[in-house]
Amino acid sequence: MSFDTITTRKLSDAFSVCGQILPKHMQAIAAAGFHSIICNRPDSEEWGQPTYAEIEAAAKSAGLNANFLPVSPAGISVGQAEQLAHLLKELPQPILAFCRSGARSAGLWQAAQNA
Repeated sequence: MSFDTITTRKLSDAFSVCGQILPKHMQAIAAAGFHSIICNRPDSEEWGQPTYAEIEAAAKSAGLNANFLPVSPAGISVGQAEQLAHLLKELPQPILAFCRSGARSAGLWQAAQNA
């Protein structure tokens, strides 16, 4: 599944990851069946990147739940893994998480499996 040039990777029936998404992608994400998004990318990580507030507003307009759990490229903390484990239990599924490339989101999901 893709949103323009964004390709998702399904890690479980409830959780997929992808690289940076834009506000314009939210309707397509909702149409693809996702119910929640999680932004794992800190604001201002890269010039031109949309802010979480922009993503959140577009997600809500599309009927998606939006959550901000930023993870630095320096690594994932135990607390962040625990936060994601909690979100996985609480958010409507399926969930799409994103960062710059999808790698941090995938690593965070893996860490949350042991949290």
